[in-house]
Amino acid sequence: MKVFKRDVGQLCSRAPLFAALGDETRLTLLMKLGDGQPKSISQLSQGESVSRQAITKHLQVLNEVGLVKGVRKGREKLFQVEQKPLDDLRLALDLISKQWDHALDRLKSHVEQA
Repeated sequence: MKVFKRDVGQLCSRAPLFAALGDETRLTLLMKLGDGQPKSISQLSQGESVSRQAITKHLQVLNEVGLVKGVRKGREKLFQVEQKPLDDLRLALDLISKQWDHALDRLKSHVEQA
């Protein structure tokens, strides 16, 4: 399998998404939002060892890369997951996985012929 410039470009364009997911707190927030129900910062802060201010900053990072969206409802801001960027990440990981599968197949063939 040949790596095309467009594939590399697609993967590189996803780097901010991967970087945002590189933090345990942000991953935890996405997991809490994974049930599809919008949640407030208060709800997302429950059971966490970090402050509500820290949760807010993490949500801002996730919002900036498009992984979550915040919507005002009265005095609260409710956050929910945006599915499209996650689907894009899955496609990027599938591409990387296929490239590794092909590389390992070539290595296996080479070793078996030797």
